[in-house]
Amino acid sequence: MPDSTPHRPAAHGAPVAPQAVGAPLARSAVFLVLEVRDDDEARRTVREVLAGLDDLVKTVGFRDLQHPVSCTAGIGSRVWTELTGRGRPAELHPFREFAGAAHTAVATPGDLLFHIWSDRQDLCFELERLLLDALGTAVTTADEVSGFRYFDTRDLLGFVDGTANPVGAELPEATLVGDEDPEFAGGSYVVVQKYVHPLAAWQALSTEQQEQIVGRTKADGVELDDATAGQKSHKTLTTITADDGSEYEILRDNMPFGRPGAGEFGTYFIGYSRRLWVIERMLERMFVGDPPGLHDRILDFSTPLTGSTFFVPPRTLLADLAG
Repeated sequence: MPDSTPHRPAAHGAPVAPQAVGAPLARSAVFLVLEVRDDDEARRTVREVLAGLDDLVKTVGFRDLQHPVSCTAGIGSRVWTELTGRGRPAELHPFREFAGAAHTAVATPGDLLFHIWSDRQDLCFELERLLLDALGTAVTTADEVSGFRYFDTRDLLGFVDGTANPVGAELPEATLVGDEDPEFAGGSYVVVQKYVHPLAAWQALSTEQQEQIVGRTKADGVELDDATAGQKSHKTLTTITADDGSEYEILRDNMPFGRPGAGEFGTYFIGYSRRLWVIERMLERMFVGDPPGLHDRILDFSTPLTGSTFFVPPRTLLADLAG
């Protein structure tokens, strides 16, 4: 029988409660990307789990009130309408590949994203376990990464990561959809990519060479002057400006991951934004180059293995999925 999609719009004027986008950076995280099985029973199961996500987080978090655990859930464009019964948010579409002369931002499957974080790794583990138990055979795992905070929020290349993140009142302005798409106000676009690094090749560079590639000093993260012509730094290529000269900001909650014994060293990029096009413009400038052909040289030491895009709906929409 046809899938009965029990999704009513939130009551007019009901308060919008965003998910925990922009919560304080934690010491541990799990990035879980799932694919949803294409049948009505699987979709019903996924709706039930998404609608009950807050309760599941509370169940795990109650075990240690001093070290909260949080989870942000994102839904991909392939399953958005079938799961929610709504039209898509204005900018939601599959991850857009960007192919330059030397490097490509690859697109990989992903219908659901669960970004779990806490200062306790065991709480992240437990919440992931309970989520997967609840979802059962409705999903398959496309990617699963456990990340950790490295010293003073550095990546494995040795640089402080997230220096340009918005703070205070700038944070919701940068990350949460507003009146430009009122049906989905309070939601956020999120892009994830898993990068691996050939650390030996990176470490063979001098500190000065590394700093020129990144566009910041290695010791303290101070911005270096932008190049006025020719090869631009990573910092410059990922800075998107408006016509008035102001910068469009996104929230990065990147984390290192790795297995030294297996020679695996990586960074899991996760960027939240009110405007998906801003992240896409950053990736285009990195991979294609600005001007084209002058790609971000950090890509010579950072290979993307995955790429997926999701929309993080407000809690009110998730709760509505229960029918």
